[in-house]
Amino acid sequence: MHLIITDAWLAKSKPLHLSGAKLILAGLALSLLLMLVSFGLYHLVFLKGAREGWPVIGSLVKLVVKDEFDQRDRYMRENIDAMAKRVGEMQAKLLQLEQLTERVSQLAGVPVPPAAKLPPAAGGALIGNHSLSLEQLQKTVADLEAINTQKVDILTLMETRLFDQKIAKLLVPTAQPVPGSHLGSAFGWRSDPITGRSALHTGLDFQADPGTPILAAAGGVVVVQEYHAAYGNMVEIDHGNGLITRYAHASATFVKKGDLVKRGQKIAAVGSTGRSTGPHLHFEVLADGTPQDPQTFLTKGGTTLPPSMPTDSSAKANSETQSKR
Repeated sequence: MHLIITDAWLAKSKPLHLSGAKLILAGLALSLLLMLVSFGLYHLVFLKGAREGWPVIGSLVKLVVKDEFDQRDRYMRENIDAMAKRVGEMQAKLLQLEQLTERVSQLAGVPVPPAAKLPPAAGGALIGNHSLSLEQLQKTVADLEAINTQKVDILTLMETRLFDQKIAKLLVPTAQPVPGSHLGSAFGWRSDPITGRSALHTGLDFQADPGTPILAAAGGVVVVQEYHAAYGNMVEIDHGNGLITRYAHASATFVKKGDLVKRGQKIAAVGSTGRSTGPHLHFEVLADGTPQDPQTFLTKGGTTLPPSMPTDSSAKANSETQSKR
């Protein structure tokens, strides 16, 4: 581009040549100048008019602000509705959890207090058609959080109670001490195999080969490990709550007094020591020192014992009894 600049009398003239680069720079400078002017006018006119409440500018400001608030409200409403939907899903899951808690509480024997139960569902975005306000949503979340905290406490108590029940069950002698063995003599009155006289048999006799492992019928602490004139090599285990199990006539013992044993642990081996006519385990259960029928405990543990076979002496006593009749 060529420009010729002259004065008013045409006395002087000056040619001016503008290349493409100079035109671009001139355009950018002009644009920047316009932006600066617009920015200045905005601050001088628009903002001043907004602060001072000029009618036209005030209306424009209200429209702009209203549009911004509407957009913000729509954004907040969409987020609140999404959160309300999630809260509704949480309530549904908590209802399922509450039903499970009721069933577990019956097993654990721990009643669920009314304060820890969900309130009946009613109204709101979680069930109805109208939306929740932010305050209502916050209150709903706070209520759910309080109920959830109480449920955690209750479930913790249930866990403790169920754990105690499990431990108590493990400490009850319900496991057969010589699995797979045959029951030789039951609990009760019988003809003594040595003297032939009527005597109370205070336990169960399990017939097995010598060396067969003898297992602890329940967990506990060994309180006796000794040789007894009548019981031979003997082990007694204290299971707490006054329950003690006795394992007699062993050929060898593998625990000592003070040892902590668990259910099913090998504690001795079948033998025929002490007052015995052959290899077997004499197994007793004592409650506060009183002999109990061990079969009652073993049956609770799911152990089905075969019927006892009469010994020679008991068969002889039965035949004598029948002959007397």
